Amino acid sequence: MTNKTKVLVVDDDYNICELLRLYLEKEGYEVQTVHHGIKAIEAFKDFAPNIVILDIMLPGADGWQVCREIRKMSTIPIIMLTAKGETFDKVLGLELGADDYIVKPFEPKELIARIKAVLRRSEHKEIDVKEVVYPNLVVNKSNYTVKVNGKELNLPPKELELLFFLASNPNKVFTREQLLEHVWGFDFYGDSRTVDVHIKRLREKLDSENQVWQLKTVWGVGYKFEVK
Repeated sequence: MTNKTKVLVVDDDYNICELLRLYLEKEGYEVQTVHHGIKAIEAFKDFAPNIVILDIMLPGADGWQVCREIRKMSTIPIIMLTAKGETFDKVLGLELGADDYIVKPFEPKELIARIKAVLRRSEHKEIDVKEVVYPNLVVNKSNYTVKVNGKELNLPPKELELLFFLASNPNKVFTREQLLEHVWGFDFYGDSRTVDVHIKRLREKLDSENQVWQLKTVWGVGYKFEVK
């Protein structure tokens, strides 16, 4: 099997790592195991996995921190693996960008099934969300291009990402804080006026007055991509 799907397993329990390696390699995956949070981030950059199985209780940096760091670099699937079953942990993991959550002890076969399901969803998501199209507007996040009335605009990456995110969620209102989290990252501690500046620049460049879509301010709340 060429071009194997690569799985990064991050857990400080060596036995769990080896057990998962055996099962995953039997399924045809290429596996790398790491037992330390900081090393997991380094391994992610070097190994370039297709999916990460991530324990929460880790030395060096916990699973939450590792998840945040990975989400700064990539949208690849992450399955959180932990002995903690509390609802708070599940919610936090999913809010930080995890795609699924499995509680120890678990059946390796169940985890394999979850991995396959998450990878399938991820493949469909990748296909679906690379481009948003409206009358006289095309935003493509694959090659970072924006076309208005057939003409290509030269937008900085963050402006394009902000437009893409809002246009992917038409008529939905987002607060500045939500936009900072989704576009700049969960641990961005900058001024929320950063969003205002980017919206202002986008409006000037898009010149959307006569379009069926507009970047609208919802006073006292935030912004939305309005489609009439």
